Amino acid sequence: MPSERELFQQRLDKRVRLEAAGDPYPARVRRTHTTAEAVAAFVAAGEAEGVEVWVVGRVSAQRMMGKAAFLDLRDATGRLQLHFRRDVLADYESLSLVDLGDFLEVAGTLFRTRTGEVTVAVTAWRVITKTLRPLPDQWAGLKDPETRARQRYLDLLANERSMTIATQRAQIVSAVRRFFLNRGFLEVETPVLQDQAGGAAARPFVTHHNALDRDFFLRISLELHLKRLLVGGFEKVFEIGRVFRNEGVSFRHNPEFTLLESYEAYADYEDVAQMVEALISSVALEVLGSTSLVHADHPDVSLAPPFARTTYRAALLEHAGIDYRDYPTAEALAALARDRRVPLTEGASWGTILDALMSAFVEPKLVQPTFVFDYPTALSPLAKKKPGDPETVERFELFALGYEIANAYSELNDPVDQRARMEEQAAKRAGGDDEAESADEDFLTALEHGMPPAGGLGIGIDRLVQLLTGEHSLREVLLFPALRERAREGPEDASLEVQ
Repeated sequence: MPSERELFQQRLDKRVRLEAAGDPYPARVRRTHTTAEAVAAFVAAGEAEGVEVWVVGRVSAQRMMGKAAFLDLRDATGRLQLHFRRDVLADYESLSLVDLGDFLEVAGTLFRTRTGEVTVAVTAWRVITKTLRPLPDQWAGLKDPETRARQRYLDLLANERSMTIATQRAQIVSAVRRFFLNRGFLEVETPVLQDQAGGAAARPFVTHHNALDRDFFLRISLELHLKRLLVGGFEKVFEIGRVFRNEGVSFRHNPEFTLLESYEAYADYEDVAQMVEALISSVALEVLGSTSLVHADHPDVSLAPPFARTTYRAALLEHAGIDYRDYPTAEALAALARDRRVPLTEGASWGTILDALMSAFVEPKLVQPTFVFDYPTALSPLAKKKPGDPETVERFELFALGYEIANAYSELNDPVDQRARMEEQAAKRAGGDDEAESADEDFLTALEHGMPPAGGLGIGIDRLVQLLTGEHSLREVLLFPALRERAREGPEDASLEVQ
């Protein structure tokens, strides 16, 4: 079998021969029909032979038969068979220069073969893109996960499932957007480069602005700028945008991801919970046609409202036998976590340890969509305290299939309380907790001008797509996931250079 380098050189030689007859990479092509439109036009004409079409696409199959040849042409709408005849085409012999994966422009008339397949009787053709590397076998698919993630274009060509997920992701984002627009929300855009990386407990990326000679942060959240808009008089706003967190890479985490956040004045977290049920169930119906999910590990997940409900304290008691109020200090909670074999970083805060216990013992058990309400205040510096219970805030997270889908608060709008909590977070940050939030003075100033009571929501779009498509790994729902650097290749496997 020829090596990759030899196959590359063979295709280069064919490219040179094609150039002698014309440009194998023309700037303009002629196309009157997609492959699907061509078939539809033939049927609409009563399948009368003679319907003329110009079609373009990639060669996905070749069957050379001496005096005739059949090729399959694929475009984004489907596949169409082409029939070439030696006695019709003066350039028939040039078909030897065509390889699987090449793009062709073809003119001809439509007919149906004896086997019942709509086919183009080719009267003119040319190569419009000569490929230099072979494509993966479309029948065997592309199996290696590293290659699939690093060369997504090959994965899309070889694996129909990958194309389906990418298409469904776009449909999900569009459906989410329509949901909020139909409810009277205004879609806005806020800065990616920010003075302060606030709104979440995460380590930010830092970049330097040369003209201003100062550092900026890539945003880790959309929250604080969207709340400024509530101060400014908008009552319903949302944004779908990229955020960046300088953290680990895994099947559940990517350093950049797409986040939806919405804020509604005069609503609370109960109102937001009802909206989330309506959002997820309606998007599932629109995109999938059903609120019932078929997942490899859990074939009976239902997204039909109402979702199950519990509280943070009750969930830990039920699934781990832990009442966190019995462990008021970080030292006591850390000792418990060590006894339960939960790994911790040195000097972890009380809230970080509690979150680790929740992740270890509770989240994996929440397979059906489940709201977990009423979080400890220490975990939620931007949420409003529950009346009569200063140790608890009005916050929920929605879990399904064992991971977080949504996070929501009754938003804290008391500027004095907010300043105290931000200063507490800043002190933790100064003490070495690089995931603690910083104090954003401009946001505090905005809050001092008055923000109405509001309900806020955050949903990771990537995880929502994971949920709706039943995929286990984020890599499957991201077209271009972050990957560790590939090991250096040997000389035989290095990228081939055109001499």
